[in-house]
Amino acid sequence: MAHLHEAAVQERAVTAPRVEDATPRHLAPFLCLADFEAAARRRLPRQIYGYYAGAAETCQSFQANAASFRSYELVPRVLADVSARSARTTLFGTTYAAPFGIAPMGLSGLATFEGELVLARAATQAGIPAIVSATSLMPLERVATQGGARWFQAYLPGEDARIEAMVDRVEAAGYDTFVLTADVPVPANRENNVRTGFSIPLQPSLRLLWDGLSRPHWLGATWLATFLRNGVPHFENMDAFRGPPILSRHVVRAIGARDQLSWRHLALIRRRWPGRLILKGVLSAEDAVQAREHGADGVIVSNHGGRQLDGARPALAALPAIAEVAGPMRVMVDGGIRRGSDVLKALALGAHFVFVGRPFLFAAAARGEDGVRHAIRLLSAEIERDMALLGVTRLEALSRAHVERASWAA
Repeated sequence: MAHLHEAAVQERAVTAPRVEDATPRHLAPFLCLADFEAAARRRLPRQIYGYYAGAAETCQSFQANAASFRSYELVPRVLADVSARSARTTLFGTTYAAPFGIAPMGLSGLATFEGELVLARAATQAGIPAIVSATSLMPLERVATQGGARWFQAYLPGEDARIEAMVDRVEAAGYDTFVLTADVPVPANRENNVRTGFSIPLQPSLRLLWDGLSRPHWLGATWLATFLRNGVPHFENMDAFRGPPILSRHVVRAIGARDQLSWRHLALIRRRWPGRLILKGVLSAEDAVQAREHGADGVIVSNHGGRQLDGARPALAALPAIAEVAGPMRVMVDGGIRRGSDVLKALALGAHFVFVGRPFLFAAAARGEDGVRHAIRLLSAEIERDMALLGVTRLEALSRAHVERASWAA
């Protein structure tokens, strides 16, 4: 798979025109990642948009993610020859076209027709990774064969047999990176979902029917197209076998005893999984040390986009301390990244790579695969431009010397 990414990187570097010179008319209104959300909100039923955009309780952690990036200022250097700059990044031996990937997002298949495949295919073609979510609506095997995905994210219960079976399934499908999300021992208190009428599984109701009818483009192009092609969507990847349908009056999703998941189970996965093992949801340096000692190859510093523990610290605030103790592990981060300057700030503070979630999902909802490809180009162009303005030609040259805490945030 590495050679495919290398080819995509080389092709992009040689043939890709600048974003502003090659934007089709239907994508021209989208100048940055934030522009996709309003269009997605207009296209999606209220319940679906609310699920994607919402966070836990007061949204404190969600808002803190964005605020944490604003609390740092960049320190540019001038008169540096930046004509030969490159945003190419090597992670775990694979060279990517940019230092970011697409984070795992549940129910992506409700954003656009075959949304999981849309995200994976756009990422693979652009030479960046996309992580397939455990709560996706397309079998992980299909996302791998047709979308080129090689990273899979799992929610696992503290049950050895179910863990082993799921690990074996992911390996058999050809994935090389297993991402265990560890910050969901119990479901979060997402009051926003209750207010919009969203639930998992979706409960058939007049309100749900009206929400669908009020978005006829989504109803036809996404829901009906999915039903005609694949039948009622199911949770395909929660376990080693097919999960329950998303639309049901009575089926309760059996997620298992996630509150029993422990470091012993990470060690179990490490013994059974031959590929790269990543722990996602780390905000503590002590937990990073534990992850390293239990054989993890990397961690994703994350507060789950503010969707779990409201009041949890933003990932960027936790990043420097975790980077200091990571040792040979690769340190990645997600949450609140919306601009190329955000990416550079995270790299300067110790991250090796970043992941971005909601904006790419909104891009898929707004303009399908074309939207996702455009969003990738926009963020890539921002990173390259900001590197020049910052005075760096290689991302590995970024350091703490390039960022300072804003005086108001000190």
